[in-house]
Amino acid sequence: MSSDVILVIVVGTALAFDFTNGFHDTANVVATSISTGAARPQVAIGVASLLNFLGAFISISVAATIASDVVNADVITPMVVFAGLIGAIAWNLITWWLGLPSSSSHALIGGVVGSAVAAAGFDAVIAEGLVGKVLIPALIAPTLAFLVAGLSIALIYRVVAHQRPGMVTRGFRYGQVISGGLLALAHGTNDAQKTMGIITLALIANHNLAPNADPPLWVIAASAMAIALGTYSGGWRIIKTTGTRIIKMDAAQGFSSQGAGAAVILASTHFGFPLSTTHVINGGVMGAGAAKRVSAVRWGVAGNIVVAWVLTLPAAAAIGALAYGEIGRASCRERV
Repeated sequence: MSSDVILVIVVGTALAFDFTNGFHDTANVVATSISTGAARPQVAIGVASLLNFLGAFISISVAATIASDVVNADVITPMVVFAGLIGAIAWNLITWWLGLPSSSSHALIGGVVGSAVAAAGFDAVIAEGLVGKVLIPALIAPTLAFLVAGLSIALIYRVVAHQRPGMVTRGFRYGQVISGGLLALAHGTNDAQKTMGIITLALIANHNLAPNADPPLWVIAASAMAIALGTYSGGWRIIKTTGTRIIKMDAAQGFSSQGAGAAVILASTHFGFPLSTTHVINGGVMGAGAAKRVSAVRWGVAGNIVVAWVLTLPAAAAIGALAYGEIGRASCRERV
């Protein structure tokens, strides 16, 4: 099989991952608006799809991180990228089926790291980039969203304490339209770029692009379209978990969690951190609930989500490594 045919398969698989990223992460963007009645489901998902698409064109900082700062480009081949994508897609589908809002971003990074290690050993991993730009932000970002959302809702409740509940609820539902739109735009700036980075990595490995090249316009547009279509398809299992199972949310809490999530994601995109939007928005939801009353958060559900977060990188890496091993064995049998 020629290298160009393999490259086409890899690009197609990357866009398939981007699609699963869209329907897996739809909950991050729309669940709070839907659960509080701020927007009808199809309207919320349609607007989120459009803003995801537009957000993908705002920056390429995260794409550059994925393409150059996590794994050593010298050991990357299209087959390594393909195996990593298989690991990411498999984990996305497993957690989607279970209704767990795990990180598509970390699934992708884990899958590629696992396949790269299987191909070339641990020297293939750029430890400084993996720790500094992936693992540390993975810990800081949801904690920051938790604190920002908690402080915001505490301030909001103090300000509106003596206002009529009906008027307050209507006001914050309108506010959720704005904060939800900003969150969708932020999601596109960060999540779509991971696929751009992976496709760019494959193009560099196949010598179609120079090392450290920026993603071509067609890669940006294709990634934006794939994640937008995935978002429009909706991930209803996870929407239910994020929107109703963690806390019983009111409009003010929805506004606070969305605003906190958007702020953290946009800041991370600016610095090129391939952040988990899932971690961030769920951290914001938990913070908004805990600030009202600690017992308002269903900590058992939250604990299951945290377990999925912790497992995502190693699980996707293991699947990516296994996929690379199977591809290698299949190639050997074909040559024999």
